[in-house]
Amino acid sequence: MFKKITVIIVLALSATCCLHAQLPSVLLKTIDGREVKTDTLHLLNQGRPVIIDFFATWCHPCNRELDAIAEVYDEWVEETGVKLIAVSIDQAHNQSKVKPLVNQHGWEYDVLLDPNSEFKLAMGIPGAIPYTLIIDGEGKIAYRHNGYVEGGEAELIEKVREMVKK
Repeated sequence: MFKKITVIIVLALSATCCLHAQLPSVLLKTIDGREVKTDTLHLLNQGRPVIIDFFATWCHPCNRELDAIAEVYDEWVEETGVKLIAVSIDQAHNQSKVKPLVNQHGWEYDVLLDPNSEFKLAMGIPGAIPYTLIIDGEGKIAYRHNGYVEGGEAELIEKVREMVKK
């Protein structure tokens, strides 16, 4: 019994320990080949919240989540000024599939490539994706969420709205 409680406490602490931590500095590339340092991602949105969504081309829940957000993204941007950055964790041999997938779905997000999962690992993100973060205007992690269920994007925008009201 004690061991089970300890495991639950450790899991709960690991899920919340990195809230308000700064973004680590990892050098990634955009799908167009430009280099971006991850510790400056919050600067891309002039102090407004940034959603970082880790996905892979082969991950159906990831694609459903990004499709669902795409349907309301323009409204979110107009209302809150939020910016979404999708980070592909596809390995190097699959990177050529990322840009066609983005174009096929019509996603208007910035897309970064993390072929060795360096950024994902530096963030302490477990294996399962999609994994979504909200970063505040100072580059601190304000929210973390793992997985996707239909309608889950409503919780995401509510968290962004709460941040914008502060």
